[in-house]
Amino acid sequence: MTKTIYIIGVGLIGGSIAKDIKKLNPEISIYGIDKNAAHLEEAESLGFIDKKATLEEVKEADMVIIAIPVDATVQLLPKVLDLVSDDTLVMESGSTKSQICKAVESHPKRRNFLATHPIAGTEFSGPKAAMEGLFKGKTNIICEVEKTAFKLQERALAIFQIMGMRIRYMSPEAHDKHIAYVSHLSHISSFMLGKTVIEKEKNERDIFDMAGSGFESTVRLAKSSPEMWTPIFKQNKENVIETLDEYIHNLTKFKEFMESDDFDEIYNEMKNTNHIKEILKGISLTR
Repeated sequence: MTKTIYIIGVGLIGGSIAKDIKKLNPEISIYGIDKNAAHLEEAESLGFIDKKATLEEVKEADMVIIAIPVDATVQLLPKVLDLVSDDTLVMESGSTKSQICKAVESHPKRRNFLATHPIAGTEFSGPKAAMEGLFKGKTNIICEVEKTAFKLQERALAIFQIMGMRIRYMSPEAHDKHIAYVSHLSHISSFMLGKTVIEKEKNERDIFDMAGSGFESTVRLAKSSPEMWTPIFKQNKENVIETLDEYIHNLTKFKEFMESDDFDEIYNEMKNTNHIKEILKGISLTR
């Protein structure tokens, strides 16, 4: 039975997990760990952690949830496993999986670790960005579940169930390849669209006055934290480059159609891509 949870990283993801647990299981005590003292103070004042803690205290935990940038997770995860008891479940929520799983593949307490990626979030960060219900109806990817002790798997699944998440299982390699397309590429596109418009705005001061909801929704992810996303791109470099090659190829073809006044092909490209509406509708109906 889970009585004490230690959350390392009390920002958007860690804080949102804490908020759901506090609402759905108020009897569970939640302790916060964060290198940013101001974040800890804020999380405590917002009420989603009961008390500030230090890393050494995780030896008292029933469960530890790591919600920090993926490069920091690679460094910290083995240290956390060194400290926890044999009956403690350790999870993390990073957007890459291969390097994180590799970092602990030979650790004596590998059975205590469950690699997860709850696919949810916003472009905001910090404790104030945390929200209840962020994960309801969202997919949680679990990797290498067979390497985690069964009783600890059950403990994790109980938490995921009350938070309303759907579970998918895949290898770390498959996860990183697929997520490069549906998440990492969209963030790069948003950042670079924002960059293009900002550079143009230097000469045309009223460009943002003409920006409508389409621009705002497309560039929304450009407000995401560079501290979080740079390590993600670094860890998933090969897959991201592959997706960029395909994306750039499609952009180049579109440009060539424009240059040759081939608007029939442009129409066909857009018409064929409209099929994504049916795909996304089908996915929505299965949730």
